[in-house]
Amino acid sequence: MKIALTGATGQLGSIVVDTLLASIPAKDLIVSVRNPEKAEELRNRGVDVRHGDFDKPETLDQAFAGVDRLLIISADGDNDTRIRQHKAAVDAAVRAGVGFIAYTSAANAADSTLFLAPVHRITEEFIRESGIPYSFLRNNWYLENEAGTIQSVLAGAPWLTSAGSGKVGWAARADYAQAAAAVLSGEGHENTIYELSGKPITQEELAAILAEVLGKDVPVQQVDDAAYAEVMLGAGVPEGAIPIVVGIQQAIREGALDVVSNDFEKLLKRPLTPLKQGISELIKQIQA
Repeated sequence: MKIALTGATGQLGSIVVDTLLASIPAKDLIVSVRNPEKAEELRNRGVDVRHGDFDKPETLDQAFAGVDRLLIISADGDNDTRIRQHKAAVDAAVRAGVGFIAYTSAANAADSTLFLAPVHRITEEFIRESGIPYSFLRNNWYLENEAGTIQSVLAGAPWLTSAGSGKVGWAARADYAQAAAAVLSGEGHENTIYELSGKPITQEELAAILAEVLGKDVPVQQVDDAAYAEVMLGAGVPEGAIPIVVGIQQAIREGALDVVSNDFEKLLKRPLTPLKQGISELIKQIQA
């Protein structure tokens, strides 16, 4: 059985690859990457490295040829670009006769108010319409997304947020990657939806865990969206990205990431990495 994934050199994809290689022969793993030169290390490990560019659909036909099970990791960029790229990938999977698609979606994608959700909602529909058996991996929020806030706290700033009492199902990126690998290499996942969420907690609760790791108080400063935008702009966030970071806070405040589910544990067959451990490892990366 040939297993393939896109985005294999990215932060999530690289962990998926390492996880898969612990259980399947390298010759059975195919990676579709925009820049094959960045995947030389994988080629040296025996992985079949192929050129696949979502912006050049003709390359995807060869990239997906002979693939039985495919993980499409959602692309980066503006919504219109991502929708076009995801459609190209799904269409290529149909042409190549791929037997199964797993897709990294967003928490509660069908109903979410998160500004990222429409891309995932539309992509899920593309996959359903393709007729290919699927699994939607509705990822909540990476703990690593909070690296900037944690770095600011380490520099003496408070934990700044405009998310109010909204809760987030944070989990370590590695847990999401390992769950994806379990679906790719396992059986019985056809036409499934997995809400991959840690136990939802508030900003204050996450800051309290950080305080425990640091051994000192971490004050939380709740502000409105305008004040949050002003601080982020002053901290060096590009002006064009301000609506995005503010939109995330707003969506959290509205409950978009407050998803209760045990799907993670079902796939991993173990408890999630404790947030305290994840934060400790993240701090080491920040300080390295």
